Amino acid sequence: MDTFNMLMQGFATAATPMNFMYACLGVLLGTAVGVLPGIGPAMTIALLLPVTSALGPTSALIMFAGVYYGGMYGGSTTSILLNTPGESSTVITAIEGHKMAKAGRAAQALATAAIGSFVAGTIGTALLVTLAPIVVEFAVSLGAPSYLAIMLLALIAVTAVLGASKLRGFASLGLGLAIGLIGMDIVTGQGRLIFGQPLLSDGIDIVVVAVAIFALGEALWVAAHLSHTKTQTIPVGRPWMGKSDWKRSWKPWLRGTAFGFPFGALPAGGAEIPTFLSYVTEKKLSKHPEEFGHGAIEGVAGPEAANNASAAGTLTPMLALGLPTNATAAVMLAALMQFGIDPGPLLFENEPQLVWAMIASLFIGNTLLLIINLPLAPLWAKLLQLPRPYLYAGILFFATLGTFAVNSQTFDLILLLVLGLLGFAMRRFGIPVLPLILGVILGPRIEGKMRQAFQLSSGDPIGLVNEPVAVVVYVIIALVLLWPVVTAILRRINPRVAAAVTLPEEERVTVTNDDLASIDSVSARSAQDVAGSDTAKAPPRKR
Repeated sequence: MDTFNMLMQGFATAATPMNFMYACLGVLLGTAVGVLPGIGPAMTIALLLPVTSALGPTSALIMFAGVYYGGMYGGSTTSILLNTPGESSTVITAIEGHKMAKAGRAAQALATAAIGSFVAGTIGTALLVTLAPIVVEFAVSLGAPSYLAIMLLALIAVTAVLGASKLRGFASLGLGLAIGLIGMDIVTGQGRLIFGQPLLSDGIDIVVVAVAIFALGEALWVAAHLSHTKTQTIPVGRPWMGKSDWKRSWKPWLRGTAFGFPFGALPAGGAEIPTFLSYVTEKKLSKHPEEFGHGAIEGVAGPEAANNASAAGTLTPMLALGLPTNATAAVMLAALMQFGIDPGPLLFENEPQLVWAMIASLFIGNTLLLIINLPLAPLWAKLLQLPRPYLYAGILFFATLGTFAVNSQTFDLILLLVLGLLGFAMRRFGIPVLPLILGVILGPRIEGKMRQAFQLSSGDPIGLVNEPVAVVVYVIIALVLLWPVVTAILRRINPRVAAAVTLPEEERVTVTNDDLASIDSVSARSAQDVAGSDTAKAPPRKR
């Protein structure tokens, strides 16, 4: 009952004219950046960080939440109409969505994508309301050793999963932790990695790092790989669905939600894996399997629901634990830190108005997105006709202007250029950028918890594992790191033993060559327009 009352207070705050205006602005911006390949929610929020420093934290977070949800919506429009995914998470949608559009059913594809996103987003947000307070209650009871272990698990899990190799992931993490160390030691007051430069004594502003890595680095990378081919938009009437379309879509919406929310809450879970799992599941369960590859509506409904449910899942650990599981959540945490708010389990207790207003705005923004996307989908697709050189030149201009506005120091512009080139180089060599930003954000917090744990145990290392939760988490970390090594050794010693630790043949989801060919063709088409996303892509390997 207390949760319901807090949510109602959140609606009262989010529905004020000013906050409602920011919610509308956020969903409009989010839809636009979702449509445009290469300009994802993470880059957009990073660009807005300097601009929103003058706003209150509540208004800023409401707008950022709208951008995040809007970006999840917008990518499906170009996937269906142009076979050009605006986001990596909408690649699967393009497989069946564009086939439906070419068959004259673009209106139905857009409708099931928009309504499925609304259903999944609403259910996912309701799960966020239900689960976040429970997670907070559990997290508050944890001591410094357990919370330290959980933050280490988040860092290592993300680093081990992303990128073409673990070595690249840990290299990115090392860079992030090194950047996070810059400044004065909070205990001894000794300068660390400041190289005699007084302006580095307070460390590098998280806004500068976020704008440089996500906005500047991504813009440089995408601009270097622009395609100059003209896009052809398939004409669309008024999006609508017939009775049979509703009948074939509602179950995939629910199954997609069940896939998306848990994966969104996992470190590095993202939306790509649940959308793919949703697609192959719908193909296996469909009463019309012959339509897959030729425009099956289930192949649009399920993945789009999984995509949007994962967004709500991502916000659960971000708000309840202060742990980001993807790039967008990391930048939103940077926004909290910009306003002097310490993310973590005490956020619900210290800033209840902020948290519940943001959660309530998710319901409002989700409804606004349904209203906006259904009638205006063809209009959003026309954004792709914007000249790309002007678009990315504008991004670079606003990134520079916003960074200078933070502290009004020319030194910040030098840091922006250096870190922006670092972000570009990381994308060039296939090094994921998410571990870097996580290292910058979580590194100082991990150091603080580690020192607190040592102080409580009088410097005894056993203090790091003197809580049951900490022991369990460290065991999980060991499994994450050692499992690939163990399976590789088992394959060499005895292939039958290695097969025993994998799924049995009859339990595996079968993916045909046609599925892989469809995914490869869509991904290749997307890569011609954009060669980057929230996480960097490694150079292609020879098969």
